[in-house]
Amino acid sequence: MIPEPRPIPDHQAVDSGLRAKEPNRIAGMFDAIARRYDLLNRVLSGGLDQRWRARAVRELGLQGSETLLDLCTGTADVAIAAVRPRAGAARVVGVDFSPEMLRIGLQKCRQRGVWPRVGLVCADATSIPLSDSSVDAATVAFGIRNVQDTEAACRELARVVRTGGRLAVLEFGLPRQRTLRAFYLWYSHRLLPAVGRLVSKHASAYEYLPESVARFPPPEEFGRMLQQSGFPHVRVVPLTFGIVYLYVAER
Repeated sequence: MIPEPRPIPDHQAVDSGLRAKEPNRIAGMFDAIARRYDLLNRVLSGGLDQRWRARAVRELGLQGSETLLDLCTGTADVAIAAVRPRAGAARVVGVDFSPEMLRIGLQKCRQRGVWPRVGLVCADATSIPLSDSSVDAATVAFGIRNVQDTEAACRELARVVRTGGRLAVLEFGLPRQRTLRAFYLWYSHRLLPAVGRLVSKHASAYEYLPESVARFPPPEEFGRMLQQSGFPHVRVVPLTFGIVYLYVAER
């Protein structure tokens, strides 16, 4: 089934640097909204973002002895969820290119008592500072679409995940049911930017979000990209009527 074309909004607030996903420009945007990022995630998703992240971690089938990479870790929500007491990873390395997001993530890790098991590193997703086949599993939650070279990031994930290891990627999508899609487009292009701008005080971050979602490859195409990058087995799971897609891949 060929997906319908996605309407791409033309937000004047989204400057050319953001639109081109220049790493310094994107990292600077996340630095600017870091303090309100978690709050806005909860408000704008109605709390569903935590359920989506928990589902992604469950799909990895962790047994308690693994080393896990959380790429584009942001404020470390997935990293923290992945070291839960039962069936969690032994160690998590969180990588992100926004120093301020990592600073917030470090605070959260210390508050929750997981800091000895979670390490945070400032680096770009296209150049992960880990050795080949050095992790048993990896996650990326709502960050892969912000990487300028998505294919390069996928290849890097395949490089660092050992053979037989698993990857779970969460990313926004576009509902296929016509009525729901119309409502979602209105919400994401009208209400979401207005609320995001009011709370974050950033002129373009939440204008950029729906535009970046619209420009991200459709689920089937991104699934093929993962396969071509070194993950031969990929399962694509729509969550919440296709608002979010979970990609579960095996190395």
